[in-house]
Amino acid sequence: MRGTTKLLQAVCAVALLAGATPAFAQDDTTSALLLRLKEKGILTQAEYDDLVARKAPVAQPAAVATNPSAEPQTAAAAQLDDKRLVRMTSSGIGMDVGGVTVKFSGSVNAFYTHDSPDKRLAGTTVVGGLASTGTQNSSAIRNGLLPGIFGLDVSTNQGGWDIAAHFGFYPGINSNSYGGNGANAAGAPVALATSGIDARQTYMTIGKPHLGTLKLGRDIGLFGSDAILNDITLLSVGTPGSNAGPSNTSLGRIGIGYIYTDFQPQITYTTPKFGGFQASIGVFQPLSTLTGGLEINGTPGFQGKLTYDFKADAFTGHLWASGISQRHDGFAGTPSYTGSGFDVGGKLGYGPLNVLGYYYGGSGLGTTGLFVFSTDALGRKRDSSGFYGQASLTFDKVTVAASYGQSKLDLARGEINPTLLDKNSSWVGQVRYGLTSWVTLLAEYTHTKAEAQGPNAARSNTVSVGSILFF
Repeated sequence: MRGTTKLLQAVCAVALLAGATPAFAQDDTTSALLLRLKEKGILTQAEYDDLVARKAPVAQPAAVATNPSAEPQTAAAAQLDDKRLVRMTSSGIGMDVGGVTVKFSGSVNAFYTHDSPDKRLAGTTVVGGLASTGTQNSSAIRNGLLPGIFGLDVSTNQGGWDIAAHFGFYPGINSNSYGGNGANAAGAPVALATSGIDARQTYMTIGKPHLGTLKLGRDIGLFGSDAILNDITLLSVGTPGSNAGPSNTSLGRIGIGYIYTDFQPQITYTTPKFGGFQASIGVFQPLSTLTGGLEINGTPGFQGKLTYDFKADAFTGHLWASGISQRHDGFAGTPSYTGSGFDVGGKLGYGPLNVLGYYYGGSGLGTTGLFVFSTDALGRKRDSSGFYGQASLTFDKVTVAASYGQSKLDLARGEINPTLLDKNSSWVGQVRYGLTSWVTLLAEYTHTKAEAQGPNAARSNTVSVGSILFF
């Protein structure tokens, strides 16, 4: 009898409240009242559950039949509300705004770098050599191989197509002279100077999962891209280049194991993944050589890449091969020629251990940068090749890594040039500590050697300590 009395009291209270409350507020207010009655002990849990079940809304098909426009109106209102809604992205830093995803990413690094160059003498002159020479040691607070990064991605789906735009801005911390290489020109460590912003990425993508993706704009190349993206010196300094007047980037292992892939205007197609395989092919802005002046080339450059990724228990692997070809129409009487090259590489992991091997070869391709020193003064092609190997071992937050690499340049047929570069090589030893998920601390030692076609050679030693942050 007591339980029945409580139920009657609760139902009466709810009924009175419903009569005194506007219809759109009844559900929320009734729920709150029932919960309060349960908390005060007037209703048991079973009684509370029973009353909540009784007040649950039921479908009313008659209302739908008498007002057929109600459902379209509700859907339209919901769609309008969805367009106005701003949500956090499920991962990364960004937001979803009415069907458009906006994401931000970035990186900052800084290193104290001490470089001990070889003495600048006649016997240490190597044209194209990357070991530093000078009269004394130098110290710098500088960027490593990466400058800073700020990336902005905007993506959506329209008409069944995945569409995205990417902007990549690369600000450095070092002051520069804004010379021929723009934001990454030679350093100018003087008062009132400023650093540069390298806008090296501006591209759009259009694709579907089963059709692949078309990229149009400026982005990293295909040939040689995996070589630098898997290099341990990407996170650090490696061979510094100029340290007394540092630019926004060091060399890392560029020109000492691989040719720099560069960021280039391109139209590139990438297939969907077939198992672990994926292929890319593209047409590229033709580049001039540094032998003469600006070339006018009638055909674009071509690049392609094939990758294969696999995983088996504790084993992981990433294999790749790429190629490049570009015809140069000549300049000021120099002959036309086609510069071409290929590379192959693989990175294998087993638990905490990772090893990598890489090789490239080319004819009329040059060294350090694409088509740099690719011909002699008469326009005759030089061959080039190179490789690097590296290994790393991770213990909890600590990673110990080492690598060795070299790049070779051959004389053109009939060329005599004893001071021209024959080989750049380096040893790198590195220790990394993952302080947080964003911040990594690093210490590194690099020994660089440059050898000429004749007897000349130069050696330098570099120590770097600093940190890199990614978000």
